[in-house]
Amino acid sequence: MKRYHPVLVGLHWLLAVMILMSLFVGSQALAETPNDDPRKIELLRAHMTAGGMILVLMLIRLATRLMTPLPPPVSTGHPLAVRLARPLHWMLYALVIAMALTGMAMASAASLPEIVFGEGLAVLPRDFSHLPERTLHGLIAPLLVLLILVHVGAALFHHFIRRDGLLQRMWFGED
Repeated sequence: MKRYHPVLVGLHWLLAVMILMSLFVGSQALAETPNDDPRKIELLRAHMTAGGMILVLMLIRLATRLMTPLPPPVSTGHPLAVRLARPLHWMLYALVIAMALTGMAMASAASLPEIVFGEGLAVLPRDFSHLPERTLHGLIAPLLVLLILVHVGAALFHHFIRRDGLLQRMWFGED
């Protein structure tokens, strides 16, 4: 077996797009839109819906990952890189799940589901910074971005420098 299971491949790319979009919406659109702007509710609705979907898809991906055989590790030529690859992948899983869970906890603490998905009569809180869940959500985000950059950088290194076919393992096709 040279490739990952097709379900893992599909979930990988779907989640990559969803996570990047959610990070962008959270760090740019939501952060820059005042809470009294009516567009904020729509942005929150999209962000919260995506976060819930990301959590469900990550749990499906995790279950699939644990139940399907994996291709053998690719030698990077450096023993430290080989030893770090697996824990860094698990950290990606953990941070994505933690990001979704802290987002849900923050939303619950601020009564956002009722405001965002309810009748629309309630008003957003003036500020979320006093919520510990917000602090944690905000701390996880840059760690997740950093780990994503390391992940993408390693994949590009394998593809363009080492030319070892690693990137093809996470794409569709025959073994």
